Amino acid sequence: MDDDASLRETLEILLTRAGHAVTAAGSAQEALEIASEKEFDAALLDVRMPGSGLDGIALLARICKRFPATVPIVMTAYSTWAQAVEAMRLGAFDYVRKPFDNDDILATIDRALRLARAQGEASARESVERTIFGRSPAIQELHALIARVAPTDSTVLIQGESGTGKELVARALHAGSPRAQEPFITVNCAAFPETLLESEMFGHIKGAFTGAVADKPGLLEAADKGTFFLDEISEMSPALQVKLLRMLEEREYTPVGAVKPRKADVRFIAATNRRLEEDVKSGRFREDLYYRLNVIPMRLPPLRERRGDVPILAGRFLAVYAQSMRSKAKGISEEAIEILMRHDWPGNVRELENCIQRAVALADAETIGVQDLDERIARGGGRAAGSVSSLAGLAGDPYDIPEEGIRLDEKVDALEAGYIAAALKRTGGNVSRAAPLLGLTFRALRYKIKKLGIQF
Repeated sequence: MDDDASLRETLEILLTRAGHAVTAAGSAQEALEIASEKEFDAALLDVRMPGSGLDGIALLARICKRFPATVPIVMTAYSTWAQAVEAMRLGAFDYVRKPFDNDDILATIDRALRLARAQGEASARESVERTIFGRSPAIQELHALIARVAPTDSTVLIQGESGTGKELVARALHAGSPRAQEPFITVNCAAFPETLLESEMFGHIKGAFTGAVADKPGLLEAADKGTFFLDEISEMSPALQVKLLRMLEEREYTPVGAVKPRKADVRFIAATNRRLEEDVKSGRFREDLYYRLNVIPMRLPPLRERRGDVPILAGRFLAVYAQSMRSKAKGISEEAIEILMRHDWPGNVRELENCIQRAVALADAETIGVQDLDERIARGGGRAAGSVSSLAGLAGDPYDIPEEGIRLDEKVDALEAGYIAAALKRTGGNVSRAAPLLGLTFRALRYKIKKLGIQF
């Protein structure tokens, strides 16, 4: 739905060529009338509708209420971060800014359609894939990789800081695989002592050890035909690493105390918040096991590397907790959003979720303000991207490098993003005026904005 006839025609041609059945509408009222007569899997809505009594946000609210099976995507050329929060709170699947890349919009619609098809198994608005969203290039690439890898049986190694959503990615891989109707079994390798973890994974037979009064099947047996997710794989003991390696190579295992091996048809996905290649170099983790697990590597970016996704995530969490707490909170002020975007989020998405949950619980008005945020965040307790001290992540010498080393490319990107965001803020989002402030051409600055996923 868009009031621009040329854009509607362009989108109709683009989506039709991609194999989609498309119906176009020039106004919100027309879109509602069409939706009442025919069921749609997805809806692409423009926010601004000049001359219309109903704008895209109001239409979004009505579609989410009247047609819950339809997955809505909001697009706009004129927006504030508060508007993005509102769209996500109301139930938008994604929030796309014009002008958009054709491949990007096609990928977004494909994800929305996969979500619509998943409704038979769970509520579309609670699907796992919905929780891994954002407009940053890193997240878009992650979605594309999940779509390519999920249908295969390849082993995947997910690396990322705590709170970045590694288990959500694992579940999305399972949900998109031929094993989706089979079990998804998770074991946290850091949660069990070595001997207990072996018994939990492989099972044991009666008499295998003191207290083994009966045969007990392991989690591998429970995961047969499904997906086995090994979280915090770096915490697995060397002895157990050997047994896991055999399982990956031979697809068979031996329960504790047993003699005869058993077969298991499972897909393995592993995750860690450590740099596993560094553990290999130090001897903490077996090199051969690392290569067996690292068939398809996935890296989840920390939230500080995709600050433009903060308002979108905040809107989603606002919707979840406002409903569960029966809160009257419906939005977040622009000032509060700016503070959230400046925070470094050492706890990543999980920390942001906790922050919004707290703010919803404390809010006295419909709009969450700075006073509702955690005091540490509100007063700038997290280092902002681009600040000199954030380069080393340490107080003291800003160029002091910790023993475990740093990722220089990530630090440089964060520094660039900070200065670009400051220039765009000073010029009110005018790229042409911001470019000379940074000593860049318009084309060079536009490229960096897209590369770094900066939204303004």
